[in-house]
This record gives sequence, C-alpha cells and structure tokens, in this order.
Amino acid sequence: MEEITNLSPKADASLYNGQPTDTGLSCPSARLTSRTPSISKNKGGVSVENVPLESKRWFVLRVSYGRILKAQTYVECKGIDCYVPLRYRQITKQGKKRIVTEPLLPSFLFVHATCSQVETLFRKLNASDSRSLLSFYYDHTSYREDAPDKNPPLIISDSAMNNFIRLTSIKNPHVIPVTSENIMYKLGDEVVITEGEFMGIHGRVARIAGQQRVVVELFDGCLVATAYVPKAAMSQLRM
Repeated sequence: MEEITNLSPKADASLYNGQPTDTGLSCPSARLTSRTPSISKNKGGVSVENVPLESKRWFVLRVSYGRILKAQTYVECKGIDCYVPLRYRQITKQGKKRIVTEPLLPSFLFVHATCSQVETLFRKLNASDSRSLLSFYYDHTSYREDAPDKNPPLIISDSAMNNFIRLTSIKNPHVIPVTSENIMYKLGDEVVITEGEFMGIHGRVARIAGQQRVVVELFDGCLVATAYVPKAAMSQLRM
C-alpha cells in the first residue's frame, strides 16, 4: 500500500507515520499522533527487570509478515501510544514527481506503555486472533534474573527513541534502512549534526553508496541512515 504525501522541508518529531485504509479493524476514536518522550540521559536499550513495572517505556514488538498496519490499528484501539516509522520514496508518475510512503521497518512496532499494558495487549490478542500478530522482541545481550536461561524484552531508552523518531519523521527519500554489510564505520566518529534538516540527530559517520552519512543504530540489526551530510555540518561527540 502506498500513500501520497507532500514533501515538507521541516521534520515533525510527533508525526504519526501512516494511516491504514483497510486493516480489518475499525476504531474511530484511535489517536493519530504519537507522543514523543522527553530526552533523558540514558542511551540505547535497558533491561526490563531494572524498570519499575508501571513505568511507561518504549518496547520493541515483532509484527507478523504483512500485518504492520493491522497491528498499529489494534494497539491504537486499546488506547496505547505506538510509532510506525515510514520510508518516504520519490517516484515519477505521468511526468510528475511525488512522494509515497511505506513502512520503513515492516517487522517492528514501537509501543510506549507499561509492561503490564503490553502483556494485557497480548492476552486479549491471543483470544481474538488465530495467527500471532505481535510478540516481544527480546534483548539478546542480557538474561532475566528470575529465569537465567531466558532473555528479557528489549526496552529502548527515551533519549535513543527520541533521536530515532526525529530522524525517521523527516520526509526525505534518502533516509533509508541499512545493514552492517552496507556500511563502513569510521572508528570513533560519534557525531551530532549541527546544520540542515538533520540538525540535532546523533549517530556514527559512515560511507554508504559512496556518500558520507550518519547512521542511527537503535538496537542490533536496526540501523537507519540520513541522507548525505557534509563534514562541516557535524560535530564530534566527546565520550
């Protein structure tokens, strides 16, 4: 499914990316904007067992193939904030350039909720859906204290998620998902972009398809690159 949209020079960090037209679900009261969390001092993922049960955090949920819009609508209908990043592609139809949208990461849905809210979401879903629509994406770098042979659900810190939302809300067709095989990091180049439409985004400098870009890595295997960024528009972060 493609949605035609106008190209805007400004990023909207609270943009709710994507509105399904036919998902098999109906929810007239669903919220169509996602709340961007305030920036915190934490970076990257944090383990679920270190977070109070009723504190809202950003969970990464896996979505079964081809059902991202149905998952988005289902979560919204339950009154839970979620975020679906879009990819903005430029196409030419009948001699006119247009921007179309499609899910940037069709296998992932980002939910801002408490752990108990997500577990309730799963329980209600299992009773109403014969196929698995949503499941936790687990943190494979740590283990649960109560079950040492199991991984906890992955949680993304507010600061990391805010950075990711700011990048993926920019309607630029050159913002793309990448894999580690596509890029070559420059050792130690942790930067913040200081000019242009990507100003404020922080990540690592890389060369992709012969261009210098900044890559935001939300978690292992989830990498998104900016468009070309000149060296003069970057400032190296001091660790």
